[in-house]
Amino acid sequence: MAQTIRVLSALLIAAFLLISGAGLQGTLLAVRGNIEGFSLVLLGSLMSAYFLGFTVGCQAAPHMVKRAGHIRSFTALASIASAAALAHALAVNPVFWILLRVIAGFCMAGLYMIIESWINEGATNERRGRVLGVYRLVDLSAGTMGQAMLAAADPSGFELFAVVSIVISVALVPVALTSTTQPTPITSAEIDLKKLFRISPLAAYGCLSVGAANGAYWAVGAVYVQNLGYDIQTVAAFMTTVVVCGALSQVPLGYVSDLFDRRLLLVGIAAACSGAGVLLALTGAQSEILLLAGAAGFGFTAMPIFGLAVAHANDRAEPHEYVTLAAGLLLLYGAGAIVGPFIAPIVMQNFGAPSLFFYTSTVYGALTLFGLYRIQRSDAVKPEERETYVSVPRTSPAVFEIDPRSEHDEDAEQPETGGEEENAETESA
Repeated sequence: MAQTIRVLSALLIAAFLLISGAGLQGTLLAVRGNIEGFSLVLLGSLMSAYFLGFTVGCQAAPHMVKRAGHIRSFTALASIASAAALAHALAVNPVFWILLRVIAGFCMAGLYMIIESWINEGATNERRGRVLGVYRLVDLSAGTMGQAMLAAADPSGFELFAVVSIVISVALVPVALTSTTQPTPITSAEIDLKKLFRISPLAAYGCLSVGAANGAYWAVGAVYVQNLGYDIQTVAAFMTTVVVCGALSQVPLGYVSDLFDRRLLLVGIAAACSGAGVLLALTGAQSEILLLAGAAGFGFTAMPIFGLAVAHANDRAEPHEYVTLAAGLLLLYGAGAIVGPFIAPIVMQNFGAPSLFFYTSTVYGALTLFGLYRIQRSDAVKPEERETYVSVPRTSPAVFEIDPRSEHDEDAEQPETGGEEENAETESA
């Protein structure tokens, strides 16, 4: 295992730099835009634009890599992403910023996909789960670092934009100098959203909900804290607390979900997240302690829902469907993250900053009700038929190829489709 990590160390370092830079950039733009007087709807549009570019990038990046190769594609995308990050400070113009966010989303999707497919190529089946665990640790650590860096300089200045650009540019170095053999070209996974909803309506709706709620939080969560009157250090502490507590919840909730009906846990966590949002909306302005306590509760419950939804969908799918199914769920998350950041700022403009978390509570409350409805409609998967819960980063569809649950016999006979008997069997939660 140590030898595998040494071989993949360059890619893991590059991933750490990219994720930390992207995390800082997203929060920085929300804070700086608020300082510049951007409307809440415009701030939400910046996040929507990012996920629009990200969704397109997930589909286009495989073709780019197939034509130019991994290293040259990575170099081109990282260079463009670095330039786009720096360009925000040159012209504080809403239309220009939205265009830059589309470009950033497109580039980051391709960069993540290149790294993840490369890591997958270097991970043997016996070590795949541990490699994914290390990658998840890198993902969470980088996310925490990115949020914490917000307090390193004044967001109204040029310095933090330069930091983002530098971090992304430095990510080029380990990839350009790596001696690891380039993997075979990425092939685009065919995604059947209709089949996805048929296999697991709860998982599909759950990922849409996570995108709509958490996407709104990432878009204007920092603005929520600013508008309550807190300083930039508190903003950084709030955003960091959500990430850290979301990381801490992954293992215990994943363990519990392997023991009981996963739908019950998903519904329970969604209900708890709805309650945490209400408490945060009602008490966040009272003191910094209550604000950070609310952030801890929201992060602990909101962040693992995507992983639970993916695991539940995998319980209902055939082994050969896992990668394409999970990639489809990630794209549904992206679709929700395009829409949610438009809606939440409108709510905040009309009802004040605390209404952001009334909005997230409404989304997760609806998920709770839908989950209860689905539980009544169908039976639980038997414990011996469940897949093991694995927490995966929400980066690009290529990350699901690293997951040990995606292993299957390439020569296995694929099930026939279209029959009434199959449709009856696949109508599940």
